[in-house]
Amino acid sequence: MLQFCRSLLSLLAGIRFQPGMGLSWNNLFKLVALLLVFFLSWGAPTAWARTETTPVVKPSQSIQPYLDRVIQQITEFQLDNGMKFIVLERHQAPVVSFLTYADVGGADEPEGKTGVAHFLEHLAFKGTTRIGTTDYKAEAPLLDKLDRLSEQMQAVKAQGQKVDAKLQAEFAQVEAAAAKLVKQNEMGRIVEQAGGVGLNANTSTDATRYFYSFPSNKLELWMSLESERFLEPVFREFYKEKDVILEERRLRTDNSSIGQMIEAFSDVAFKVHPYHRPVIGYNKDIQGLTRKDVQTFYETHYAPNNLTIAVVGDVNPTEVKRLAQLYFGRFKAKPAPPEVVAAEPAQTEPRELTLRLETQPWYLEGYHRPALKHPDDAIYDMIASILSNGRTSRLYKSLVEKQQLALNAAGFSGFPGNKFPNLMLFYALTAPGHTVDEVADALRVEIDRLKTEPVSTQELDRVKTQARAGLLRSLDSNMGMAQALLEYDVKTGTWRNLFKQIDDITAVTAQDLQRVAKATFVPQNRTIGKLLPKA
Repeated sequence: MLQFCRSLLSLLAGIRFQPGMGLSWNNLFKLVALLLVFFLSWGAPTAWARTETTPVVKPSQSIQPYLDRVIQQITEFQLDNGMKFIVLERHQAPVVSFLTYADVGGADEPEGKTGVAHFLEHLAFKGTTRIGTTDYKAEAPLLDKLDRLSEQMQAVKAQGQKVDAKLQAEFAQVEAAAAKLVKQNEMGRIVEQAGGVGLNANTSTDATRYFYSFPSNKLELWMSLESERFLEPVFREFYKEKDVILEERRLRTDNSSIGQMIEAFSDVAFKVHPYHRPVIGYNKDIQGLTRKDVQTFYETHYAPNNLTIAVVGDVNPTEVKRLAQLYFGRFKAKPAPPEVVAAEPAQTEPRELTLRLETQPWYLEGYHRPALKHPDDAIYDMIASILSNGRTSRLYKSLVEKQQLALNAAGFSGFPGNKFPNLMLFYALTAPGHTVDEVADALRVEIDRLKTEPVSTQELDRVKTQARAGLLRSLDSNMGMAQALLEYDVKTGTWRNLFKQIDDITAVTAQDLQRVAKATFVPQNRTIGKLLPKA
């Protein structure tokens, strides 16, 4: 079943799983339901490649001294071109993890070009003018010719005519000639031969992340490879990769009932903000994307001042800075990329949609909430934990165990991202013999309890302990720490806010929970989705 869940996530979350990427059984059903999610964002459960594990603080130990030690081992610096580095020394094992964080995701895409961020992520593995090709001078004119032929074919299709067989044959001939010059997966082979693991990437609504790990004596090799990748990328095999992405969309959306539901639900819940669009893109937009579109998007958003890199492991910060200046200092400074300015207006009335497909009945219910950097963020997380964190949560105990209305019932905060105001989303898979309306009523009872009954001290202490333990678990690997540092640094302004979570969690009171619940869980802020079988 664990492998089954991995397969589902591979199709639906935009990340290509590698051996060694672990999933927690506690989050198994939550992950299955993240059929719902077309992204991997900080608010959602995430599986990261682990190359080593640092000692975890035992419950009896104080957490703060451990965090203080971690903070003392962090160094940050910025190059003249604006690129920022966060370095954390961890010398428990001779390995180091690297994560390049591009502050650009699905929310940053131009209208009519949805999917371009995800497309660029795929193409970033295709190589450069020196990597991935046997002869770039011979390859470059072939790539340009393919673009011209594709443009001619698209123009014919736009007029409602059939593409001439001769034109199709010429395109296939040129594509085959270009393919002969490609050295398939050369970057991956270089990484593997040097002892690297976990070469991967993912795209979310908020960001694009590129990551892998090396033995610590390969620091300069990583600097060379990663700087080369984004200094002179060549978006080769563009049309072949377009077919791959269109197939991904068919699998995760067009042929998936819950995929169709989430796409429709997002479009209803968000009227203005680009969170209403799928990260993988709309079918028509993907088909219409050109290599020039990807190049323009890259040149606009992959500016040095929009990239932040975390280096975590057995490294010397002074050496990291020297090599960073040598390799990444080659990048020319650029103007800051355009920011997302669309703001979602306050919802003023309930919204609802129903889809009838070949499916089991699902129920979704979402409420708008503020972004990650809002002062009440920890309170929303506590509410999510109380309602849906594991088998001791209120939704599971009530809807699944006691009333047996649902096979699973849970939720999470931060859908479909958390850089901007987002949703707290609840979902349930209806049990045989029961209806989504029964599930909706039972869910509403548990939500209303938060508004009318103060959470007991015992229950609040339990979820606080779970939250602290969850924070520590997310930091117990090099890659997990790299991810957490970058998410908080980019989205809140400083990585130090990551380590303030303990204080924020501890400070939450029963009155805080009631206050936020009363303000959030109101009918006019509610969006409902019902996925029903056709018959």
